[in-house]
Amino acid sequence: MTVAVTRLPNGITVATDSMESVESVSLGAWVDVGTRHEAPEVNGVAHLLEHMAFKGTERRSAYDIAAEIEAVGGHLNAYTSRENTAYYAKVLAEDMALALDIVSDILRRPTFDEEELRRERTVVLQEIGQAADTPDDCIFDYFQAAAFPDQALGRPVLGTGEIVRRLDRATLKSYMGRHYGGETMVLAAAGKVEHERFLDMVGTAFEGYPAVSKAQSEPALYGGGEYRETRDLEQVHLLLGFDSVGYLEPDYYTAMVYSTLLGGGMSSRLFQEVREKRGLVYSIYSFASSYRDGGLFGIYAGTGEAEVEELLPVVCDELGKTAVAIDEDEIQRARAQIKSGILMSLESSGARCEQTAQQILVYGRPLTVPEVVEKIEAVDAAALCRFAARLLESAPTLASLGPIGRVEPLERVAARLR
Repeated sequence: MTVAVTRLPNGITVATDSMESVESVSLGAWVDVGTRHEAPEVNGVAHLLEHMAFKGTERRSAYDIAAEIEAVGGHLNAYTSRENTAYYAKVLAEDMALALDIVSDILRRPTFDEEELRRERTVVLQEIGQAADTPDDCIFDYFQAAAFPDQALGRPVLGTGEIVRRLDRATLKSYMGRHYGGETMVLAAAGKVEHERFLDMVGTAFEGYPAVSKAQSEPALYGGGEYRETRDLEQVHLLLGFDSVGYLEPDYYTAMVYSTLLGGGMSSRLFQEVREKRGLVYSIYSFASSYRDGGLFGIYAGTGEAEVEELLPVVCDELGKTAVAIDEDEIQRARAQIKSGILMSLESSGARCEQTAQQILVYGRPLTVPEVVEKIEAVDAAALCRFAARLLESAPTLASLGPIGRVEPLERVAARLR
């Protein structure tokens, strides 16, 4: 795995990861701005902008964008997260120039046509409505808002219907002009690609692109708290979480290993104890979400109205046990799961392209596989118990949705964790 990186005079970072055994190329632009960089009155603008970039440029209509990429058998997509926005494509190597031209076109010359904006606003409102109708989806937004109250990091990526309805063309253009530029962008490609050729193509496609300084965001201030909503559902959807670590903290890899052994697979503690031994849930898992200056550790479960009374005490008990002792065999399993996931991802040009871009945005450089594996292998029982104890020392966050009459209040859950 050899990644080449060059920084252009306008600040754009260009990175390539050559894979000799494939005939395709994955490429894209990762922009260092997302939901946490939005003012509250325009929450959702980053996501709406991502949608509108595909709705026509000075050179292509919305149909042309879709038809040209599909005419060569490729695909084009995008996503918005709390910290960045990505626009990416996958094509055969011979069509790399076309894919890059389309990506540069939608980023440099979007028209934000008023009629297209009217239609796309409706599409996004439908997306918001669909998320609200999906309890195991919207519960995560409620959890995020409770964990990071009254700050951008706690607001939903999609925004709210009320705000999206009033986002106009001028707001989109202003947001893009302030936040999209050389200093905020990584252009990455992986697959059948030569660095110098791709570098020349990016230089031409983004010639004259403004530098634009990186956006500032308020610091992540974990608060913790509770969200409860009674809704006529078959299941109670629960999220229990804690203040965790950012990408740059020493315990970042500890959090990964801990999440995997606690609730990351069928052999994990929570799956075995809660589902296999007690039959309290169909779905239960843990996750570690990191940001540059903080993070969240959480446990999701979907359970029945009657079973929820037993579920929360069992989960709290398992959390407490991990702060005391963790067996070496479960640590080894967790390490193996993470390492295999990393190594298997090397077979995908899309995964390698995104991984390279994200690492450059966070660390300023791509990480090598050996150094990542070394950090995973260095996580031992002492580090994991220390991390578990750290979680339990923070104020918990609890979000519940559904027939929640038997869900313990946050204060009682917090007492169980002490």
